[in-house]
Amino acid sequence: MALAASESENAQDEIKSLTQSDLQFLLPLLRKYPKCYWIWNHRLWDIEQATRLLPASVSRKFWQEELSLVGKMLSLDCRNFHGWGYRREVITALENLVPDHDDKDMARSTPRRSMAQEELDYTTKMIGTNLSNFSAWHNRTKLVLRLLEEWQATDKERKKWLDDAELKLIHRALCDPYDQSLWFYHQNLMCSFDPAVASKTMTPSLEDKERVMYLRRELETISDMLDGAEDCKWIYQALIHCTVLVSRIEGDLSQAAKQSLSEWLSELKILDPLRKGRWIDLEDSLKL
Repeated sequence: MALAASESENAQDEIKSLTQSDLQFLLPLLRKYPKCYWIWNHRLWDIEQATRLLPASVSRKFWQEELSLVGKMLSLDCRNFHGWGYRREVITALENLVPDHDDKDMARSTPRRSMAQEELDYTTKMIGTNLSNFSAWHNRTKLVLRLLEEWQATDKERKKWLDDAELKLIHRALCDPYDQSLWFYHQNLMCSFDPAVASKTMTPSLEDKERVMYLRRELETISDMLDGAEDCKWIYQALIHCTVLVSRIEGDLSQAAKQSLSEWLSELKILDPLRKGRWIDLEDSLKL
């Protein structure tokens, strides 16, 4: 028994050593080629094999070191989407790594530790460092929904989160209306007011009158952004999107809305000539 235990320990030491050596070999390559898929993929494969063969207490250290590494890589280039994708893999592994237990039933019943809050805080930090961070905004769309589910948030709590956190954050960020990544996140938030997809958003239970109220408030806020940024196509696109959403809820476009849509689309044809056909098609579909 003692001999078998010793052999097992030796095997584990060898696996650990091989894994460490390979990860060290890859490190200078990763620094030189931080956007090479296969370097990231091979690091992931290395640690997945170690996780399969080593005790959780040992493999967890590998994953924790990788989390530190990817944090440093993203501090050098915060928009490296390869690094963001790798970070999600590392977080998933750390959350799912079951502690070592002699009792296998106890191991299976051990609750997973969610890192969603820590990761949401990380996206906030990275957005604060650089607003134009598509990957951070994308991660946020997933993490907010997950947290609300984990908390079993009520409709009131969800609405408060939308008001006090996400809308305030994006409105502050849109001090630079020319940043495409911000409008993508804004568009994601506007899905909360689209009856066709609202069930999959952070506020699935809003009443139609509440949705219209939010959208009219957004239209007012976005219209104000045009002062001094009349050449920003993203503003016109957001105005069109919100106006069309109001019409879906109310069932029709008012004459005033049609006039505004026509004016905004005329501006887009000038500002975005490469997509002129798209704006003409939209104009036709809205019967303006």
